[in-house]
Parts: sequence; C-alpha cells; structure tokens
Amino acid sequence: MSVLLETSAGDVVIDLLTDYAPKECENFLKLCKVKYYNFSPVHSIQQNFSFQTGDPLGPTSPSSDGGSSIWGLVSGPSEKTFPATFNPKLKHLERGTVSMATVPHPSDPDVRVAGSQFIVTLGDSTDYLDGKAAIFGKVVEGFDALEKINNAITDHDGHPLVDIRIKHTIILDDPYADPPGLREPSQSPAPSKAQLATVRIADDATLTEEVDEDAAEKARREREARAQALTLEMMGDLPFAEVKPPENVLFVCKLNPVTTDSDLELIFSRFGIILSCEVIRDKKTGDSLQYAFIEFEEKSACEAAYFKMQGVLIDDRRIHVDFSQSVSKLAEVWRGGENAKRKRGRDGGGWGGVKGLEKWRKYREEDGRDDDRGRYSMVYGEEEMRGRHERQRDGGDEEGRGANDADRFADHGRDGRNRERPWNGGNGRERNQESQRRSRSPRREKHHIRARDDNDQREDRTRPRYDNRHRNPQDRDNDRNRGAHGDYRRR
Repeated sequence: MSVLLETSAGDVVIDLLTDYAPKECENFLKLCKVKYYNFSPVHSIQQNFSFQTGDPLGPTSPSSDGGSSIWGLVSGPSEKTFPATFNPKLKHLERGTVSMATVPHPSDPDVRVAGSQFIVTLGDSTDYLDGKAAIFGKVVEGFDALEKINNAITDHDGHPLVDIRIKHTIILDDPYADPPGLREPSQSPAPSKAQLATVRIADDATLTEEVDEDAAEKARREREARAQALTLEMMGDLPFAEVKPPENVLFVCKLNPVTTDSDLELIFSRFGIILSCEVIRDKKTGDSLQYAFIEFEEKSACEAAYFKMQGVLIDDRRIHVDFSQSVSKLAEVWRGGENAKRKRGRDGGGWGGVKGLEKWRKYREEDGRDDDRGRYSMVYGEEEMRGRHERQRDGGDEEGRGANDADRFADHGRDGRNRERPWNGGNGRERNQESQRRSRSPRREKHHIRARDDNDQREDRTRPRYDNRHRNPQDRDNDRNRGAHGDYRRR
C-alpha cells in the first residue's frame, strides 16, 4: 500500500507498514482520500533531523486546532485523536522514516494519542523519536524533495521563508474499508480563506530576476565608482562627481630616467600637434619618476599614438602607453592653483570660485545641456595652451612671470620690477633710524655716546698688543704700514 504526496518541493512516495501499524496506516490513508492534507504547510524543519506537516492551517495560524483524525471528521470532535501504537520492531534508524506525531493523553500520561500530523526524518539514527512518534511508513521515492526541504531557508522556529506545502495526495493502494460517513470529494478542493491567510511567500513567487552575471558585475562596479567619486567631491578633490579625464591626453610609463620632455615631444610629434609634454619628476631631487603625460591637440592624434607606440623602444626601454585616467589638471584649474590660493578671499578664487573656470575648460558636450552627465574633453583651451607652449619653447613665459611677480609683491609696496617704492625719502631702515634718533632726549643721547665710547675702549683693550722693542726697524715699519691685524706673511 502506497501514497503519492505532491509537494512544492517535489513528489514523495510513501510505502505504508500496515502489518506493524494498521491503525495509523488506516488513518493516514483515509485522510489522504478526503484530501484533508491538501495545502498543508511543512513546518518545524530541523536540518538533518526531521520536518513535520499534516495540519491544514499550520502552527502559525491562531485558528488552528492541531488537526483531526479521520474518525473525528466523520464522527465528531470526541474522536479527534486516537491512541497510538508503538511496535518495538520499528525504529527511527534511516532517512525517510514516516511516523505519526503524538502527545501524552490528558488523563493518562502513559498513553500517547495521535491526530493528523506526521513526521518525516531527514537523517539517519534519529532514535530520539523512538517512543514519541509512532512509525507507520517509509519514503521509497522522492529523496530529492527531502533534500530540498532539508536545505530550505527557515526562521528560528524552523518555518521556511518560502512556503513548502502539500499540493495533492494520490492513493495508489487502499486495503481498508471506508468508515461510516466518509465522503470522497470529486476533485481537489480549493484552499480556504484561513489557509490562504497563512501564506508567507508563495512557492511559485519570483524572488530574483534572471540577470546576466557580467551585467550585474558591471552595474556593481558602476555603483561603487559613483560612490567613490561622490566621496572625492565631498572632500574637494573633484569639482563634481561625474567628472571624466580628457580624451586627448596620453599616459606613458616605463621610461628610461634619462629620457627628457623634449625627447618625448620629438618622438610623439609625428602623430599631431602636442600641446604639452611633461615627464613627472621628484619634487625634491628632480629625478624622473619614469612616467609622463602628453596632451595632443586632437583626439585622433592621441588614439593614433596609443595604437602605434605600445612597446616601442625609447632609450633602451620598451614603453607602455595608455589613455590618461588623471583629472589632476582639471581639479587644479577648479581649485584655482597657487595664484588663486594667494588671492582667495579677495576675488573669490579657488575651491569652486574660479571666475575663469568656464574659459579654461571644455568639459561638456556641445549640445547645450547643463546637467552633470556630460562628457569632458580638454582641460585647457586650445589657443591658450598653444600660446603657452610656443612661449616656453622660445625661452619662457616672461609676461606670465612678470604678472605673477606683480601680484605677489602688490601687497608689499613693490611694483612688477621688484623696485621699492619711495616713502618720505627713504627705505625702511632709514625710517627706523630716524624714529630712534628723534625719540632720544638730550640726556639719553649723551648717555648713548658715552656707552659707545666705553665699548670702543673695551674693544681696544681686547686687541692683541705686539712688543716691537726687540724687532728690527724694518719689521716695525712694515707692521705700522699693515696695521696690527695685517698679514704677517713675508711678501
């Protein structure tokens, strides 16, 4: 005699041990026949031990009565339970053992009664249940379903987060006669309102959408990059989070320390006009750090250099080229540089207040949008960078240096040529001497002259005296001519 249980985890076939537990087998068969177990939830899952089911509402429903035997359904509540039998030959020794859940009789603790709930073991050697659950069958097919139930995610009470329920029961063989008053339904009944109220997450609910792993990884990296950019914006390192590096700047590394800016400019100039070429050097020692940034006038020239110069031998070193990922120049323009730091507070320069930022940058697309999603191309204006580059090649930007000097000495009373401005006919030292002379009274002036004479006399006493009595006249004449501190070497 066998019964097929269709569950949301899979089908399970149970063979009934009618010779060892006839009462329990009859109760189970007839409850399956009247579809009493339909939509019953699986609960109390203990991994590698057991799970429990058979109550149409489950233990979480406040209106649940714990289930009833087949005799309680056809005869009345007085026969809701029946005394369970425990065969000493039946033990919970293997996985898939099926037994009726029992409780002590209210008036006789030595007698245990059963209703409709049953237990299925999920591990071997679960002899703890011997004497507490009455064995009446064993699982012969459907161990994959038992494995899914065993690995289900549950709460602290063992209830699965996604419902696992008995959907349908099919009797394969029934040797027992139907008790009086039993009526078999013509089809499986629909779940009641009380049963639907116990649903947490339906077993057919879609929890996760099918997404491409590569797309999910890309989205995760984009979220992380946006979060890091926002952090840099808050710290003041970037003007705004969506800033991008220029597309016409090439990064060159693995250079020979002897390679100079002019060498790289000469080599890379065949691809197009170069606006700037700078080998990055140590701030203190001036030694090359063996990498450089080359800014082209055209984006196409930068791309051509990227494809042609990879692995090229320069000064016995094979270089590596890549598109620049640096926005340091852009950030420096936004802050205003050193000049803006000195003038910050007077003209609003630096830290987002640079008036010439719009003139220096070409960040966004030329479609007129003013949002933060635009792309960025060049950091400096084309005409200005070309002019700066030509002036540097011709011997330096004298005009720029003169302007900087004028700004630097404007607050100190000096003009652009670093000459002191006249003030009442004299410089600072003369003004100090004049103020000291005027502040002295005649008495203090006399004391000052006396102190100065004393110092002169003290200095004269400390000078070395030379005895000229035992020297020849020629040497004494030479000493007088050279002075006491003259050179005593023979001429």
